[in-house]
Amino acid sequence: MMISVDIGEAGFRPAARIASVGVSKILQIGAKAAAMKGEGFPVIILGAGEPNFDTPDHIKQAAKAAIDAGETKYTALDGSPALKQAACAKFKRENGIDYAIDEVTAGAGAKQILFNAFMATIDPGDEVIIPTPCWTSYSDIVEVCGGTSVLVPCDAAAGFRLQAEQLENAITPRTRWVLLNSPSNPSGAAYSAADYQPLIDVLLRHPHIWLMVDDMYEHIVYDGFEFVTPVALEPRLKERALTVNGVSKAYAMTGWRIGYAGGPKALIKAMAVIQSQATSCPCSISQAAAIAALNGPQEFLKDRQASFKRRRDLVVGRLNAIPGLECRTPEGAFYTFSSCAGILNKVTPNGKTIATDADFTDYLLEDAQVAVVPGSAFGLSPFFRISYATSEEELVEALNRIERACAALKGSILPP
Repeated sequence: MMISVDIGEAGFRPAARIASVGVSKILQIGAKAAAMKGEGFPVIILGAGEPNFDTPDHIKQAAKAAIDAGETKYTALDGSPALKQAACAKFKRENGIDYAIDEVTAGAGAKQILFNAFMATIDPGDEVIIPTPCWTSYSDIVEVCGGTSVLVPCDAAAGFRLQAEQLENAITPRTRWVLLNSPSNPSGAAYSAADYQPLIDVLLRHPHIWLMVDDMYEHIVYDGFEFVTPVALEPRLKERALTVNGVSKAYAMTGWRIGYAGGPKALIKAMAVIQSQATSCPCSISQAAAIAALNGPQEFLKDRQASFKRRRDLVVGRLNAIPGLECRTPEGAFYTFSSCAGILNKVTPNGKTIATDADFTDYLLEDAQVAVVPGSAFGLSPFFRISYATSEEELVEALNRIERACAALKGSILPP
């Protein structure tokens, strides 16, 4: 007998695990800005963390060659042997860390690596310490995997970096992981060896805690900053640390979706179990491209780094010249994270009070037609993030608009 179900009456019941998780604020703002552009508004989008450079030709040629060679089948579950070997060589060459091939995993972007690791290790009630401001997906992934995010605010006075005392105070018997990102999205803050060492000392006193480090912006640092990753500083952490990286940012390969990581063999094996039931292997053609990226010429990275630095200096200088805004100079990545505290309680030309950083970014989008992201999306207010991974021409026009929009604000209306 056929059973007829009225979809309207049955309704849709989402799983409890996603009740507190929404679509990324960055994507929401991007979608709204794109819709405005579609309606003819000249919106400048400074929200997405995507380099405006093209993927280098030698990487594209490697992908084409893989297609012509018929490398279009499944590969090994968590990365081909060739990709794992390339990742091992990269870790040794650039970070001084020796990983065996069974201590390396690859997935469909670094985001999948993070998801695999947390899904493989977190039980309900387990805690993950995450300094804020942080990339919006970190805490959402933790929540989806059944864990609890312990967000620790790190202010501009501390360089948006987690301090040892803060870490010590956040640790409980349920702490499973500490997640660090250097250089950081959204702040561009980076941890030097001296910055990392006090945190490492805390972790050594708490052997039940594992460390995850997201090094995605490793090659985008400025002013002679020397990038370092914690396992290179303290080999004793190697057996309880996952070092995550990928090809998206430095090599302008966001759409190729390849991330990789090095960690203890048992963890890598457990992550493979999760991946086997999710995506199986990463795309074979993308893996061929990533091998060319990791093994091929690296000289072009310096030129791109210099271009990003010029944009950083442009944005920081212009923002700091606008009354009410204050912008710290970031050590790396391609973001600024600026305070708009001096703008709060001002009133827009149409009479709306700017009460929060989200109000300010809404105002910039609606009145100045510049899309940026509020600090609240990253766990720290009142700030806003600009991605300067776009052309200098667009940045200049966007900054001109922001300057005019701020100048148009009026002093706050005080209650009688």
